[in-house]
Amino acid sequence: MSKTLTEIAQQLSTPKTVRKTVPEKTKDVDETKPVPKVQLIYAFNGTGKTRLSREFKQLIVPKANGEEDDEEADESELSRNKILYYNAFTEDLFYWDNDLAEDAEHKLKIQPNSYTDWLLTLLKDLGQDGNIVKYFQRYTNDKLTPHFSEDFAEVSFSLERGDNERSGSIKISKGEESNFIWSVFYALLDQVIAILNVAEPESRETRQFDQLEYVFIDDPVSSLDDNHLIEVAVNLAGIIKSSKSDLKFIITTHNPLFYNVLFNEFNNKTCYMLERFEDGSFTLTEKHGDSNKSFSYHLHLLETIEQAIADQKVERYHFTLLRNLYEKAASFLGYPKWSELLPDDKQLYLSRIINFTSHSTLSNEAIAEPTPAEKATVKLLLDHLKNNYGFWQQEAV
Repeated sequence: MSKTLTEIAQQLSTPKTVRKTVPEKTKDVDETKPVPKVQLIYAFNGTGKTRLSREFKQLIVPKANGEEDDEEADESELSRNKILYYNAFTEDLFYWDNDLAEDAEHKLKIQPNSYTDWLLTLLKDLGQDGNIVKYFQRYTNDKLTPHFSEDFAEVSFSLERGDNERSGSIKISKGEESNFIWSVFYALLDQVIAILNVAEPESRETRQFDQLEYVFIDDPVSSLDDNHLIEVAVNLAGIIKSSKSDLKFIITTHNPLFYNVLFNEFNNKTCYMLERFEDGSFTLTEKHGDSNKSFSYHLHLLETIEQAIADQKVERYHFTLLRNLYEKAASFLGYPKWSELLPDDKQLYLSRIINFTSHSTLSNEAIAEPTPAEKATVKLLLDHLKNNYGFWQQEAV
């Protein structure tokens, strides 16, 4: 049944009631399961993940009467106490002063409001600037170094040359900028979890996180290569697994590899797929078992077929790989038959081509080199799967 994003947010924050059979009572009883510690959500680009994070924040911390309804409005004290989140709007709080007159002092500034004032004060008071630098260099370049101003309101970047010399202030790329902003959030999250792991509130380094209930993280990996993406996923999973408090974590992503790594890192988690319909409504479908396990293999198969097409070296076994892709995509998306993902007007014809070329057993058919038309079919079907079902579409950097 389709829902609004507000109803999806309620689904994520509401304990689930399930019917359970109790043998000793010889009857079924309702059992309430608490909100899971970790909820993973996969969604294609443009589905509404970022809007869901805003709806969830609004649900947890409703705006007071008359409070400004601007995405970049100051975060209330109550909001900071109950939910911490990272999404596209977090990145919007950072902007460049490009020193257009002299083109010399490029600085990344942080939009002043109550939220960033609170964030930067915490990072400064907790001594997290060194950790931010460490995390940032891990995902970019160990010579590329951020330098915070004394009040933490702006950051400049330089390249360290290893001889106590460094370049002047440089402007980093958009991808590096995204990595830096994630490093700021990650440093804070790491510290928050460590502080809340102290069981007695009176013994904590700060009491500012005592009321924190949720951490909502929306797609922090759009600018990372696969190696660093895996590292981010493993590190994020590591600090979440170290959390001993009642904090709940919601992570959304469009990236299949990131989802797959997180899925395998967490033992106890609930997995969903978020979908949007043409009428603007949504559904959040819980995914179980093998439907969550095929993402890395998807990527490998995709790269193999794409390389064969690019090199004009498509062979008959590529039809087998292509069918495998369609089967796994259908399993994840909930289609009973992989052929239902084929173009509507050619389903029967194309399914027979794939079946024939991938399961041929007659000796006179066992020829590695397909015809030009068959090679064209491989490209057509791969493009169709990518363009219409979105598993491997990445955001432009």
